[in-house]
Amino acid sequence: MMMERKRPQIKAAVGQASPLGVAISEDDRQTLTMVRAAIDAKRLRLAYQPVMLARDAAQVAFHEGLIRVLDPTGRIIPARDFMAAVESHEIGREIDCAALEIGLNALARVQSLRLSINMSARSIGYPRWMRILRRGLAASPTVGERLILEITESSAMLVPEIVIAFMDDLKAAGIAFALDDFGSGFTAIRYFKDFFFDILKLDGAFVRNVDTDPDTRALAAALLSIGKHFQMFTVAEAVETVQEAAMLQAMGVDCLQGFLFGAPTLKPAFLGQTARKTA
Repeated sequence: MMMERKRPQIKAAVGQASPLGVAISEDDRQTLTMVRAAIDAKRLRLAYQPVMLARDAAQVAFHEGLIRVLDPTGRIIPARDFMAAVESHEIGREIDCAALEIGLNALARVQSLRLSINMSARSIGYPRWMRILRRGLAASPTVGERLILEITESSAMLVPEIVIAFMDDLKAAGIAFALDDFGSGFTAIRYFKDFFFDILKLDGAFVRNVDTDPDTRALAAALLSIGKHFQMFTVAEAVETVQEAAMLQAMGVDCLQGFLFGAPTLKPAFLGQTARKTA
């Protein structure tokens, strides 16, 4: 997912007793209340963003489904504005359940769709999430092979052994796994030989200005070489300019994702076409 879950980690530094710490804590409480209300009112949606093949930037490889909350007025609130507050809370598990359920429904409706859905490692073993997954896989024999589960680098490293076992169990259903925001966290390289992620998504920090900044380019090349060594399909996130895309293509990245190719949308053409066919 494209920079969806990031938020400055300043709580520990300022302390809950400081005025700033109290303000942040109150902000998080308000965020939890807002998201709780959206869940209860079923105001959760997926915004779909295309991921394009680098060798043919007009061809979609798959879409990523990014969770969104709608406020009571219908205003769209992206995950970056609430995920940090809810991820370690029970509400975070409910968000993951909603994203998975919406995504599986889209896969069942559109047989040509391949879709990635974000999840936290904290949701592994969560009973409701697993029930939704099993029900979705049973809905169509091709859903599993068209589903990609994205786990952020920082989340995967919370419980690497559990993530490894989880991936092993679900790969039998054809599900692919993507390591999201690679380079932003603290992945121990030694786990790469055990993880067997299918897709590596390069964090946007190593994509912005890759065409003009030699240091960024060197770091991006190093991270991409890790992915290629471990035979992972590579995706560059947050691509915004033609020049960045051209440089990444020259560097051998497999896919490109970003506003250059399309913003996340709640109403992708493929869902609209399905609705017209069934009307």
